[in-house]
Amino acid sequence: MATGIVQQAELGWPSIQHFLYVPHNDAEYGRLVEVLDELIDQVGEDEDHPLASLMEVIGVLIERYEDEHVPEITDL
Repeated sequence: MATGIVQQAELGWPSIQHFLYVPHNDAEYGRLVEVLDELIDQVGEDEDHPLASLMEVIGVLIERYEDEHVPEITDL
């Protein structure tokens, strides 16, 4: 049986699953970067903005993808 929080998540998930996901390929990664860019434009530096935590979560998902799939540039 689902707890109240899980029930709320189940109800809300269909409306956010198209922009909150773990990226598994470059196309999904690119879409998340676009979402993050829009969030940055709207939220800016306002840590009290209602979407600030969403911006942080998407940033972490992007960073994880980059750490695993984007080669680091090294100085010669």
